[in-house]
Amino acid sequence: MITLYGYGEGLGLPEISPYVTKTEVQLKMACLPYAKVVGSREDSPKGQLPYADVDGARISDSTFIRAYLERVHGLDFDEGLTAEQRAHAWALERMMENHFAWIVVQERWLDPTNFSRGPARFFDGAPAGIRDAVQEQVRQNVHAVGIGRHTDLEVVALATRSLAAVSTLLDDKPFLFGRRPCGADATTFALLAGILTPYFEGEIRRRTEGFGNLVAYVDRLMARFYPEFAWDLSPGARERAAA
Repeated sequence: MITLYGYGEGLGLPEISPYVTKTEVQLKMACLPYAKVVGSREDSPKGQLPYADVDGARISDSTFIRAYLERVHGLDFDEGLTAEQRAHAWALERMMENHFAWIVVQERWLDPTNFSRGPARFFDGAPAGIRDAVQEQVRQNVHAVGIGRHTDLEVVALATRSLAAVSTLLDDKPFLFGRRPCGADATTFALLAGILTPYFEGEIRRRTEGFGNLVAYVDRLMARFYPEFAWDLSPGARERAAA
């Protein structure tokens, strides 16, 4: 029995956290039955979500959950990829998780309008001061990794270059490396969906919308892995999300 602990639906997405989405998509790719429940970081072995209970073993961090599933269930999420493609997939995942993800965090948490619409709502009913303290911690983290040290224009330039790299690699293929999804597709899809959700505004979202193959890619994977979710990037979707 596999239980995946995440945050749940919100912010115009089937799952708030891209890292939980990554793991959930990989479970769906492997056709492994699982239950998904709202988790608490305090209960996680590493103090973060996602974590998973796999037949009694509690595994934290999406990358190590994947490795555990591959080892225990005899899976290879990169089956069919050449050694060079596997190297590209790993480099792409690290770019998206350790670089682009921080840009998503900055756009959600440190833009005043986006923060008030989204993350601020996480603290409704919390003791006074908790929300501001957590936002300040996020600000310090973004600064520590370097993204927060740049001007807005510089951050947009970095994000656009990463988006262009993914767009070039994807080209006109249905998935990153051909006709079947691999492990890196779960990561890339999750983070691109996180920036494209109509729930938020931002220049990086607008730049992402300029890459037609990336928008189509997210639409395609959303329909494949979350067919029950009402994903809508059509004109007016942003206004409906705000309602």
